[in-house]
Amino acid sequence: MKALYLKEIRSFLSSIIGYIFILIYLISAGLFLWIIPEGWNLLEGTEADLIPFFNLSPIIFLILIPAITMRSIAEERRTGSIELLFTRPLSDLQILLAKYLAGVTLVVVSILPTLIYFLTMYQLGNPVGTIDIGATLTSYLGLILLGSVFVAIGLFASSITSSQIVAFIVAMFMCWLIYDGFSQLGSFKLFGSFDTVIQYIGISFHYDSIKRGVIDTRDIFYFLSVIALFIFAALTVIKSLKK
Repeated sequence: MKALYLKEIRSFLSSIIGYIFILIYLISAGLFLWIIPEGWNLLEGTEADLIPFFNLSPIIFLILIPAITMRSIAEERRTGSIELLFTRPLSDLQILLAKYLAGVTLVVVSILPTLIYFLTMYQLGNPVGTIDIGATLTSYLGLILLGSVFVAIGLFASSITSSQIVAFIVAMFMCWLIYDGFSQLGSFKLFGSFDTVIQYIGISFHYDSIKRGVIDTRDIFYFLSVIALFIFAALTVIKSLKK
């Protein structure tokens, strides 16, 4: 499994895909947070915090993460190389986990450079250091968990088709639906007492909770459960391909 994981990492970094993902994320975040006025610009805020960054990043991830996961299995299916994977001394779950962990690693690597935003806002505070360090660190944890869920969704979408384009579109729609779709649906107040339940299903409910600086085990359990659900769904699809 370790060998396959390293192979997937190398496939990201030996091609332009991984670097494009990291650069687009950092450049787009940098433009909106530091240069483009209004909206998410950190310099226009009245407090030293990174709330705009943590609100913007999921929107960028909605597009970028499906783009890096769309080829994970779809390309293997299209070229027929998935049959070679099945001959390796690895279980189907180990194959999926290697691909999944490689995707999560790329997400974490792309997030790490943004720590400079934290250091900058720390220095810009009046007085210096007024930024809420605890809430910022938990928000980073929430962002990594959110990105991890998107990778799991993208992996599942890539498993159900041999077309990278279809995998990208399906993953992007599903990421939006589970991130913001349920929250929006619940806000319409159409289902009475079930509105809260519908909102609870969405990622934004739990992501917003973590951003407040409190780590609730229910939120952590939610993220891990959604990740497990989509990996299990992808595993089911993979097993069906072997029949």
